[in-house]
Amino acid sequence: MKTLVICSGGMDSVTLAHKIAQDHELIGLISFDYGQRHKKELDYAKACAETLNTEFILIDISNIGRQLTGSALTDDLDVPDGHYAEDTMKITVVPNRNAIMLTIAYGIAASRGAEAVATAVHGGDHFIYPDCRPAFTESFEEMQRHALEGLGEIRLYTPYVHVSKAEIAREGLKLGVDYRQTWSCYKGGEEHCGRCGTCVERREAFHLAGGIDPTTYVDAEFWKEACDV
Repeated sequence: MKTLVICSGGMDSVTLAHKIAQDHELIGLISFDYGQRHKKELDYAKACAETLNTEFILIDISNIGRQLTGSALTDDLDVPDGHYAEDTMKITVVPNRNAIMLTIAYGIAASRGAEAVATAVHGGDHFIYPDCRPAFTESFEEMQRHALEGLGEIRLYTPYVHVSKAEIAREGLKLGVDYRQTWSCYKGGEEHCGRCGTCVERREAFHLAGGIDPTTYVDAEFWKEACDV
C-alpha cells in the first residue's frame, strides 16, 4: 500500500511513519507549518524522513493558521498545565486543523499515485479534539471518495484511532523508534516542559507501556500529580 504519512514530528506520527515503512510502502512524510508556537516539531519530522530515507514535504499554511484564532497553539495565550482529560485543555484546539491538513495531503497523495494517507489520531485525543474521532475520519474518507471519483482510490489509514497513546509507545519501542528524535511539548521551549497536556500524556504513555522514557523534562515529576499516580 503506497502511503503518504502526515507527520508532525511527535511520538505518535513518528511511530506511525516507522510502522508504515515496515508494513507498507512509505512514499513520503508531509508536515504543516500552521504558525504553531512549537514549530520546532517540524525539524523532528524532517529528521524522521531522513532516517527512513523518504521524501519530506513541508507545506506552509501559516497565513491560514493566523486566521484560526482562539487556540493556545496559534494565539498569544498560555498553554495550560494538566492532563488532556481536563476541560482546560480545549483551549489547545485549532479549529478544523486536521480537516485542512488532510485535504491538502489527499490532493498531493492523488498526484503521487498513493493508495493511502495515514494519520496518527488516537483514542486519547477523542475527548478534546473532534477532528480526531472515528466519526470524523470515517466521514472524511467518504467525502474524499466523492472528491476524487475517477482520479484515484485513496484510503484514510488510521490504525491508532481506537487505541491509547500507551499502546503507540509500546509499538514504537518494539519498532526501535528513537523517541529522543521526537517532539511533543506544546510550549516549544528548549526542553519538554513536562507540564502541558501533551507532555503529561507522553510521560504517562511510557509509564503504562512499561518502557523507558528517554525524554528530558523541565519538570519530570508533575505528570504523577496530573495523573494521580
